[in-house]
Amino acid sequence: MTHATIDPFTPAVELAAAIRRKEVSPVEVADCYLARMDELDPRLNAFCHRADDDVRKAASAAADAVARARSPEDLPPFHGVPLPVKDLVDVAGWPTTHGSAGAGRAPAAASDPVVRRFVDAGFVLLGKTTTSEFGSLPFTESDALGVSRNPWDPDRTPGGSSSGAGVAVAAGMAPLAHAEDGGGSIRIPASCTGLVGLKPTRGLVTNAVVEVEGLGTGGVLTRSVADTAAALDVLARHDPGAWWSPPTPRTSFTAALETELPAGLRIGALIDSPIDGIPVHPACVAAVDTALRTFESTGLHLVDTPFPLPPAGELVAAFTTLWNVGGAGVPLAEPDRIEPHNRALRDAARAIDSWSYAEGLRRTQELSRRIVEGFLAGFDLLVTPTMACLPPLVGAWRAGTDDDPLRALVNSYPMGVFTSVFNVTGQPAVSVPVHHDEATGLPVGVQIVAAPWREDLLLQASRILELAHPWTTRRPPAG
Repeated sequence: MTHATIDPFTPAVELAAAIRRKEVSPVEVADCYLARMDELDPRLNAFCHRADDDVRKAASAAADAVARARSPEDLPPFHGVPLPVKDLVDVAGWPTTHGSAGAGRAPAAASDPVVRRFVDAGFVLLGKTTTSEFGSLPFTESDALGVSRNPWDPDRTPGGSSSGAGVAVAAGMAPLAHAEDGGGSIRIPASCTGLVGLKPTRGLVTNAVVEVEGLGTGGVLTRSVADTAAALDVLARHDPGAWWSPPTPRTSFTAALETELPAGLRIGALIDSPIDGIPVHPACVAAVDTALRTFESTGLHLVDTPFPLPPAGELVAAFTTLWNVGGAGVPLAEPDRIEPHNRALRDAARAIDSWSYAEGLRRTQELSRRIVEGFLAGFDLLVTPTMACLPPLVGAWRAGTDDDPLRALVNSYPMGVFTSVFNVTGQPAVSVPVHHDEATGLPVGVQIVAAPWREDLLLQASRILELAHPWTTRRPPAG
């Protein structure tokens, strides 16, 4: 097998197995994806930093390790598999722009703990992927990094803020990709580009610091549930330097896929938007119907219990109090060059004194407990649309932003209205692409939510849907 014969859509766990069996070299795998990037990225714009020499050097070292290994079991689980990193976290020796023209371009001195876990697992870092500035919007269309485009329809957004990650995996420029999620930024691009995207429970995956008071967490975008489970096994390791890090799970997430969902689970649904006045596209409703019918056909129990959400105003206030400070801590070389909506968010954050912020944080925690307790009383799993809309056209978010820069966020509500709730609560949630809209040819995701620390249930439920509605063989036109 050579890089010319490698299927770039091969699942990451299968690539890793082929490397361990010496059927393909890490160098050939790296060359395959670098060639795909050369071919596709000028049009789609998934990568904002390429370091091809570093990639080839790491791949060559991985190939040498394969030759020296006495047994395939001596190699780490993803040895030689390429993986790009979202440009919100540091990789030693590479710049971190945070998607901002105002950020410095100096190489990072050290890698984030998430990146170090990837390297320890054998991944070859494949460059850095695009993001909206500070990850504050669910698309990437910026002066700093340009416009990232959806491989299913390049006139539409791939979602975000992990925009480049979704584009790279969906178009076959990477087998999987690192992503971060503070309001839906793993799940939204998963829905827009036809991928699997799981946001872990708050604290399960640790970065160098707690991101945005715990709203944000790391994860991956993949094509398959098995890849998601195996990558989560890499990321969900106890971090002795983080007081908030739980012990490493006793049972692997990969092993959880071999177990059926427990009998008697209560599966509910939330189809109407948590914010009044936001219509839900019929294709997004159809995705929920597909998931529910599939679960019911396997003997699982559906319940009609309504999901007890607090008033929308409380939700929005809780989220925005924290979201306003999302760019705090980012070193800026030219602060005047940050985008207007982020400048407005910074101004709003600076207008709140520390006492008011602490009160807002406390209200957010109280709100989270109310929602989670209501969830536990009624459900084991909750099914919702991932988004209330199909992927918007590039530039659609700009309406009204000349008069009010914060319209960029309001215009994005249909993309994040179902996902951001569970960043507030810290619950795990996954988007899987169970539906395809016949009118547009676009993938449509459904979101499944579980109680804290029950990623195993999410993976098992996602696997049921994957077997019933196979999506791994779908290929976007631009891929």
